[in-house]
Amino acid sequence: MTRRRNPRNSVIRLTTGHAARTLNHPFARREPVLALDFGATSVLVTTSGPVTVENLEFARRLAREASRFARSIERSFYSLPDGQGVAA
Repeated sequence: MTRRRNPRNSVIRLTTGHAARTLNHPFARREPVLALDFGATSVLVTTSGPVTVENLEFARRLAREASRFARSIERSFYSLPDGQGVAA
């Protein structure tokens, strides 16, 4: 992880579980929206106008970090005592 230049003002923690889901809404006539739903809380990720190079770069970084997150979860899942992702 790179070091932040500015301190965080606040942190919102959204944990995954049975109610968590992700949805991509690729609208034909407007900017796409990525929805991250956590039960009663939703986070919508979109652009502030027409898509720019910066938006594309952010989307690629987001996808890369999400992939790294998934690999970390997989490592944790399969390293549980029974090797099948179930705590003994």
